[in-house]
Amino acid sequence: MSNTPSSPTHVVSECLDCGHREPFSPLQATCPKCGSEWRTARYDYDRLASYLPAALPQRPFDLWRYHELLPVAQPRPEISMGEGGTPLLRLGKLGMMLKLPHLYFKDERQSPTSSFKDRQAAVTIAVLKEAGITEMVVASTGNVAIAYAAYAARAGIKLWAFLTSLVPAEKMREVAIYGAQVIKVTGTYDQTKQVAAEFARQRGLYLDNGARSLPTVEAMKTLAYEISEQLTERLGAPGNGFPWRTPTWFVQSVSGALGPLGVFKAYEELQWMGFVESPPKMALIQSEGCAPMAQAWKQDRRVAEPVRLPRTHIATLATGDPGRVYTMLYDSMKTHGGTFTSVSDEEAFRAMHILAKMEGLSVEPATAVAVAGVIQLARQGVIQPDDVVVINGTGHTMPIESHILGNRWIRKVDLSAQSKGEGEAEEPPADGLRSALSTLAAREVPHIAIVDDHEPARILLRRVLQSLGEFTISEASDGEEAIALARREHPDLILLDLMMPKTDGFQVIETLRSDPHTADIPIIAVTAKTLTPEEERRLSGQIEKLMLKGDFLTDELLDEIRALLG
Repeated sequence: MSNTPSSPTHVVSECLDCGHREPFSPLQATCPKCGSEWRTARYDYDRLASYLPAALPQRPFDLWRYHELLPVAQPRPEISMGEGGTPLLRLGKLGMMLKLPHLYFKDERQSPTSSFKDRQAAVTIAVLKEAGITEMVVASTGNVAIAYAAYAARAGIKLWAFLTSLVPAEKMREVAIYGAQVIKVTGTYDQTKQVAAEFARQRGLYLDNGARSLPTVEAMKTLAYEISEQLTERLGAPGNGFPWRTPTWFVQSVSGALGPLGVFKAYEELQWMGFVESPPKMALIQSEGCAPMAQAWKQDRRVAEPVRLPRTHIATLATGDPGRVYTMLYDSMKTHGGTFTSVSDEEAFRAMHILAKMEGLSVEPATAVAVAGVIQLARQGVIQPDDVVVINGTGHTMPIESHILGNRWIRKVDLSAQSKGEGEAEEPPADGLRSALSTLAAREVPHIAIVDDHEPARILLRRVLQSLGEFTISEASDGEEAIALARREHPDLILLDLMMPKTDGFQVIETLRSDPHTADIPIIAVTAKTLTPEEERRLSGQIEKLMLKGDFLTDELLDEIRALLG
């Protein structure tokens, strides 16, 4: 093999149990010395460190930019669909609410099949194509099978996709439309994996075995490489002698936890090459209905006890037995820092609403689990305000998630009465049209006034209210405007910032309370700082509630609004 920088680096497979090393081949499923299925890839890191920093800026920003650190001889453009290179978006509004100014979202929704599993499929299929493998087996809860089906179709590889019966029929149809053979297994995901493994064994087919399949772990490394490059471009070099940044926290929802395993491997390699100082801390979030890793971590156990009957509506997170992966992550997180935790399905679904309505990001429930986890950890003080936090946005929401919205998401305008006859509609008269449209505004909703001199804060509060319910919302940017608005419109509730220039919130409250016309308007005062005893005295008996900025993701605000508005 050539030693020139343009040639691929030799890939060595190293057994994690006995240390045996040999050239990597996907046809070798186990260690020939001890029989272990657990192996990892090793590369010539000294050589890579000598030329990659200069080579990377000349390459497209996609997954294959790091091909020397992947178990392929060369990228395969005929298979590629633009995988990798997804944006790193700043979550400004959510960050403001949580007092996390450096909160980011790795937008894997923009992958070819709308999930981060495209990385896994793209690399694995490229490896199989190089090896001349024409048929493979995968077990999945949906996203993995969809990604593999698409890439297998491009590569001309037959895919047998075993899916648990919990996977919605719409996802199964999407797998099938690519030409994959879909096998529906009535049972848990762990049982489905067992059936798929036996099928592959009997037929002698390549099986994607999750974390035990070397290409899948290697594929997920590219997430970390991209994040560090993007953070460095966004925030500048860290100033500690290392060229690339790492986030303080990498956050992801986990089922089998393949993604975080690959991310840890990436930062280990980046350390060896001298690119970063240390890995980030991991916050790995599970659904409460299937949280074997979070439970084991809470009890400080190195081995997770399997959950035999997952009780979550989020099927993609229903792996009951994480096996050795949890132990590997446990060891890494005890060394480098981090935590496992869990959130309820309800908290996840609420986070879906918040992220969509406040940041314009529609995500799958599994991603929302990660967002809900960040909210929880920020509230607990585990994640600190100065931390740089990256959430892995693992996938886009699907049309099948109808239960997230419920049945009150649409309002109707009926113009059928204006039709002349069947199949022959005419333009409705102005009065008829006005009457039809009036139904949209017929329902009276509470009127809430937002008063804050900081425009982003007003936008934030508006979006919070819109995510909580249906309200008429007015805004004022200073104390004098607020007084005029209250006298003119007499809102049902005022959310009032206390710290404003000129006429501050304290003066607004005293003015409104001294005016019989406005004295009865409920006021929730909002502040970003701790009040002095004198300031607390001025507010005593004058407001309904004092809330700190950053507390608006709890149910407390909605509960207060409901109580005050009756």
